[in-house]
Amino acid sequence: MSEVLLQMRGVSKGFRGVQALQKVDFTLRAGEIHALMGENGAGKSTLIKVLTGVHPRDSGEIFLLGKKISPQSPREAEETGISTVYQEINLIPELSVAENIMIGRQPRRLGMIDWKALNSRARGALKRLDLDIDPSRPVSSYSLAIQQMVSIARALDVNAKMLILDEPTSSLDEKEVAELFKLMRNLRDKGLGLVFVTHFLDQVYAVTDRITVLRNGELVGEYPTAELPKLDLVARMLGRDPVAAEHTPERIAAAAGTSAAKPLLKVRQLGRKGAIEPLDFEIARGEVVGLAGLLGSGRTETARLIAGADRRTSGSIEIDGHPAALSSPAAAINLGIAFLSEDRKKEGIIPTLSVRENLILAMQAKRGVLRQLPARKQEELAAHYIKALRIKTPSAETPIQNLSGGNQQKVLLARWLCLQPKLIILDEPTRGIDVGAKAEIEKLVESLRQEGMAVLFISSELEEVVRTSQRVVVLRDHRKVGELGGPELSEHQIMKMIASHE
Repeated sequence: MSEVLLQMRGVSKGFRGVQALQKVDFTLRAGEIHALMGENGAGKSTLIKVLTGVHPRDSGEIFLLGKKISPQSPREAEETGISTVYQEINLIPELSVAENIMIGRQPRRLGMIDWKALNSRARGALKRLDLDIDPSRPVSSYSLAIQQMVSIARALDVNAKMLILDEPTSSLDEKEVAELFKLMRNLRDKGLGLVFVTHFLDQVYAVTDRITVLRNGELVGEYPTAELPKLDLVARMLGRDPVAAEHTPERIAAAAGTSAAKPLLKVRQLGRKGAIEPLDFEIARGEVVGLAGLLGSGRTETARLIAGADRRTSGSIEIDGHPAALSSPAAAINLGIAFLSEDRKKEGIIPTLSVRENLILAMQAKRGVLRQLPARKQEELAAHYIKALRIKTPSAETPIQNLSGGNQQKVLLARWLCLQPKLIILDEPTRGIDVGAKAEIEKLVESLRQEGMAVLFISSELEEVVRTSQRVVVLRDHRKVGELGGPELSEHQIMKMIASHE
């Protein structure tokens, strides 16, 4: 066992009643690459921010090389030897490579920047990474992969003892990822400790020595990578029993009824460079098709392509057998496609507007600014859907921000149902709402299916996906890895497919 570099013991952190971390332990050794894994809300980001001084911890202790530390800011963390490279490359494009590496630490002579010394020190930092580039050129003139290397060179130039890499491969292609992994191994072999945060399973098994899994702010466990099968890792991240295999007879019967139906939506080789590899699937009227996969698998990216929110770079989409351009959300709406985004607060509700105003927003947008929806019609629609969806609100004129999360979500569903769409895309429709509201929304999805609507259903909860869908398309690392339906559809089979090596 190599020397213990970092120890975090019993670290807890809460935010306004939400316990983000609960007595979490984490250990990093010198000369190892350690993966930090977990789904949304697992506590990965909070743990890193506590370690780097962004957030003060509520309790617990942190030791670096046996010495107790308590960094109060990222700069203070850097001074102790803890450096971080974030997913978004935070370089200044107009400055040179050398200026970016030495920013805030520029050598001076007679009160002026010593450019010769600055470039010399930058070359030394780049040499440590075996990176042979001109430090005097603007950093924007180099590829994203090189810019990522420059970020690492800057992080290591402060005499770092450990390096945190937060989603460093998200914008890199396969060749660039291979170069980054070569660098990571070299740094590990020189005795550096690396924390690697990623959602790519294959990358975890390609480059890491150990894995720590968090779930719901708690430590699930720490494992040698070679001793933890992928299926077990997936199960620990999701909190599911890897051998569980429940089948719902009602779902199987429903699937049998739609298997021969003519597809409403057909996508062929649909993809977007850097977001989702080309994939095929279909949805029939009266069918719920689920998209399953871990965080970062490409679920939302696929939904956004079908909803016209992002432009595809490959493939085709057909609606009722006719080619569909879907060049914008408006074009998708006109073809009968509704999209309920996963981010209710940023892309859904307008907090200060009333329930009525939020509810009729999509219908008004479709009509255009010159064709105002009559006040009486607005009131009728609001009254109908408040009753039909059992939205708990004092009145239709109550600001939507005063409603619970579950009732806000029902208002957003009503917004799209006003348009009577052929296909509704539901991206995490039950996230952040209570159990009762979840059950009501699932019941609503089933009623929409029975009325003949096509539904694309996305959820990070496998149990919910299996319970709600007739078929499930399984994604991993931005590509489709399989499809399940009928008797073979179960949480166990989805986890096996996510973990498969194929």
